[in-house]
Amino acid sequence: MADIGSHLDDHTHGAAPALPRIHTITTRDLRDALRRGWEDFKAQPSHLAFIALIYPIAGVLLAHLTVSYNIFPLLFPLLGGFALLGPFAAIGLYEISRRRERGLDSSWEHAFALLRSPAIGQIALLGAMLTGLFLAWLFSAWLIYRGMLALPADVSTADFLRTLFTTFDGWLMVVVGNSVGLLFAILAFSISVVAFPQIIDRRVDVATAVRTSIAAVEHNPRVMMIWGLMVTGLLVLGCLPMLVGLIVVMPVLGHATWHLYRKVVDG
Repeated sequence: MADIGSHLDDHTHGAAPALPRIHTITTRDLRDALRRGWEDFKAQPSHLAFIALIYPIAGVLLAHLTVSYNIFPLLFPLLGGFALLGPFAAIGLYEISRRRERGLDSSWEHAFALLRSPAIGQIALLGAMLTGLFLAWLFSAWLIYRGMLALPADVSTADFLRTLFTTFDGWLMVVVGNSVGLLFAILAFSISVVAFPQIIDRRVDVATAVRTSIAAVEHNPRVMMIWGLMVTGLLVLGCLPMLVGLIVVMPVLGHATWHLYRKVVDG
């Protein structure tokens, strides 16, 4: 890796904290981050937390909302939107990887100890920002659906899918919806790709963490784009067998994100 970033001058922009040095990374670093994430996953039973908490909760909520409230048109935006919250959901995984990297005890009790960390306020604030983006995306997806298809509220799943894939308006909605979703994904990715690990590691405020995350993306646009595509592809694969694959994919990506942070941000 080559260093191309530099510390900001302490007197620049008033009292704004200086950003850490940002490294240039390559696709080899992405593969290594995933390999290390896989090693962390094998070393710690982090998947148990996802089995016990995230997977059943997400599955029950999606099933209830989709069947009981007939919101099948929002099923794909819901599934895609959960990726916006992924960095927030993985905060415990970052702590596990941080402690394991330093040779410390990395049992799950330390992940939950983050709730008592001095950084929890900043973690919650950034999490609230991502939640706001998630809700804004769902609202935008609903407006796009209502504005382009305007199907009856009691439309059946079969009729919705038929309209979606056999009409011009349906395909236009797919294109517009995915384009808008991509903008939300890029924004969420840019402000959070290394922000949570930095808050946990250095107890910085949200503004500094977000600025660092954006700087990391700006310094490594091609590689960060590839990382985003890799994350998306793995999440899609994890969702295919009734979301069961997420039990492995989400923890591995969470651990890998910590190692990506360590490669990008000067330690």
